Amino acid sequence: MELILKEDVQNLGFKDDLVSVKNGYGRNFLIPQGLATLATPSAKKVLAENLKQRAHKEKKIIDAAQKTAEALKALELKIAAKTGAGDKLFGSITNIDVAAAIEKQGHSIDKKYISILGGSVKRTGTSTAQIRLHRDVVVPFTFDVVAEKK
Repeated sequence: MELILKEDVQNLGFKDDLVSVKNGYGRNFLIPQGLATLATPSAKKVLAENLKQRAHKEKKIIDAAQKTAEALKALELKIAAKTGAGDKLFGSITNIDVAAAIEKQGHSIDKKYISILGGSVKRTGTSTAQIRLHRDVVVPFTFDVVAEKK
């Protein structure tokens, strides 16, 4: 079943992508949730026209994302967390914590666009996350997890 995505769907595609999925997934999940529409010949023509018109607008968005990426690369982030014996944390540091720490530094990034390798950080030290600012702009972001001062 061919569908046109209306929104970004993780592990499937981005908005306005033409994807091929199994019938049940498209009919029972994507279409009822409003995430996709059927890719009829007329819908494909409309999509092609919309993509042409959006191409030059997209350039400005990519430039803004590149500028934000450069600012994030220059950012040194330390996240304080409670620690137990050694370097183990009580709990863990997740993409929510990283998003909140970046927000404090003056950059607003939605938590769903941040992915930490392994899902979360459970020890102090340097860790890496991937931040997706645009479908073409993905930034590797390193941050330090330090012990909270008592």
